Amino acid sequence: MGSMPSSLANPGSASIKDVAQRAGVSTTTVSRVLTDADAVRPALRERVQQAIAELGWRPSLAARRLRQRTTSLIGLVVADIRNPFFTAISRAVEDMAYAAGLRLILCNSDEDPAKERSYLELMADERASGVILAPTLEFTERHAPGQWPFPLVMVDRAPQAAVTDAVLLDNTGAAGELTRHLLSQGCRRIALLAGSHSTTGRQRQAGYEAVLREAGLAPRVQALRPDAQAGQDGAAGLLAEPDGTRPDALLATSGLLLLGAWRAARAAGLALPHDLALAGFDDNDWTTMPEPAITVLAQPTQDIGRSATELLLQRMAQPDRAPRRIVLQGQLLVRGSSLRAG
Repeated sequence: MGSMPSSLANPGSASIKDVAQRAGVSTTTVSRVLTDADAVRPALRERVQQAIAELGWRPSLAARRLRQRTTSLIGLVVADIRNPFFTAISRAVEDMAYAAGLRLILCNSDEDPAKERSYLELMADERASGVILAPTLEFTERHAPGQWPFPLVMVDRAPQAAVTDAVLLDNTGAAGELTRHLLSQGCRRIALLAGSHSTTGRQRQAGYEAVLREAGLAPRVQALRPDAQAGQDGAAGLLAEPDGTRPDALLATSGLLLLGAWRAARAAGLALPHDLALAGFDDNDWTTMPEPAITVLAQPTQDIGRSATELLLQRMAQPDRAPRRIVLQGQLLVRGSSLRAG
């Protein structure tokens, strides 16, 4: 009787050789069971399948591609595919990947670090040639160079001292521009609904706070999960305050928070912009539908997606080049929701 494979002490580390040894067949037979089971005699097939089950082996696509030096697969991991901002970026990345002859796996992390990590591990299993990632706050705080076996391009979010390629908006400057616009309309009690799960929310908060302090005004920030319901709940609490303390303007750091703020203003019966000025990020389709339309800072989503894909392709071709950081500018679109000064 043959010796027991050492990997039995740790089933998760079993290899195709261990399966072959347990089943008493060649590794070629194991591969044939995986790829063309009908071509293998039933008795052999059953032995291989039983060995796989006993060892707890998970066949890795990487193991089937050992003869390949690279793959034609890239990954895109976004924070929330329901957010039109990430939907637009995903479309731009997919268009460029298709044109370059690459396959794309799209994953949604839901701002959950554990889910994010599981998808990155999936990319490693699939031997992805590279990944474009909108990282969670935890990832940006803990990421180390060389942690993953593929190049990373961060999109929308990145730590200040990025050690990877990144494509970002000038978040601090953009939030400052929105805040200065509200000040120019006579607003003085400007409250911020800030996303709490990313560096983007923090950077936009910093831009807002800097401009208010320059004007001698106190910032007022609600840090929220970046979704519409959180935005509505947070705004509703602020708008329920009595006159004189209630904000005369709300600024939201994401499109979903902005949508929630608009819903809260409507539920409170407040007229825009007379009772409340409203502004925020992302020129989503819905922002032109209300009367008045909503003032926004439009992000260049197509350019963000294209630039991220270009950086990834360059990194795949030149693995040793220095990291690049591309910072893009947004465009302020002033509409009726904030025009209090005429």
